Amino acid sequence: MDFRTLQYFQVVAKELNFTHAAEKLNMSQPPLSSQIKNLEDDLGVQLFIRGKRKMQLTEAGRLLLRRSEQLLSLADKTRTELSSLGEELSGNICLGMVEGRAPFLAARWLAGFREEFPRVTFQLRNGSGDDITDLLSRGLVDAAILARPFDRERFNGIPVGREPWVAFIPVNHPLAKLPGDSIPLKMLADEPLIIPNRQSRVEAILHWFSGIDESPNIFVQTPSYINAVALVEQGAGISIYPQTTYTPNKLLVTKLITDPAKIAEYELITERNQHLTSLVQEFLNYVKDFMEEKRMEEERFRVHEKEYDIPADAEIL
Repeated sequence: MDFRTLQYFQVVAKELNFTHAAEKLNMSQPPLSSQIKNLEDDLGVQLFIRGKRKMQLTEAGRLLLRRSEQLLSLADKTRTELSSLGEELSGNICLGMVEGRAPFLAARWLAGFREEFPRVTFQLRNGSGDDITDLLSRGLVDAAILARPFDRERFNGIPVGREPWVAFIPVNHPLAKLPGDSIPLKMLADEPLIIPNRQSRVEAILHWFSGIDESPNIFVQTPSYINAVALVEQGAGISIYPQTTYTPNKLLVTKLITDPAKIAEYELITERNQHLTSLVQEFLNYVKDFMEEKRMEEERFRVHEKEYDIPADAEIL
């Protein structure tokens, strides 16, 4: 099994037709069929069910398709890193991040880093906390922005930002019409709630409510901030999420959750046992300096939209 054969397999698996796949690969069909047959013999499994009119992937074929995408991505990344050795700092950094604040944090670093190292490019991967830590563990991203908590025995972290937990409320809901820009947690207990689905987050929210002798009415768990906003827009419930950079939305009202208030804290993490290339290390050093020098407060990086002041007694959720 080599990379070229895996590329052939990927095209056949996506086309599910040898003739179409051969056309895409600019080769004739017989050698392509032979390559796939040799791959099946080498692996000792059947990858395709070949019908008269239709081909299908077997379970083994579906597994290999997922793995081949990972392997080929890692191979491309390795080639880029090797080619950049000994030259002016260049190459590609793959950065994973959870939704919410993380993309807005990363945007500031990438903008500044590009000015110093214009030959460096970036690839961004988004997902839930579990998705991102999995990519990091498998070497498919170099570093990741993640909200605490995470496994500190596996990952090193640099604190890069914090934000309060807020409630997204449908604009016509009675709670949205209350005066002020905050709401006590107790007033949310009986509402259908939309919350992050990361297990540590679910447990933390349950503990948050138990601290005021309430049990939350959890309606939906989702890894996506966008999903949460869409559900609130339709009046399906109230979402509890960390505040993101403000985006105007006439269909919902955002209120800071208080009594007690909680915050989310973000860190830029790398795997503890992972070998860091000089490029990735340079990027980590840049982010450390960025945070220590408080460059977030510079005019070009400052957020000008509405943001909530974090209460002094707020604890990390």
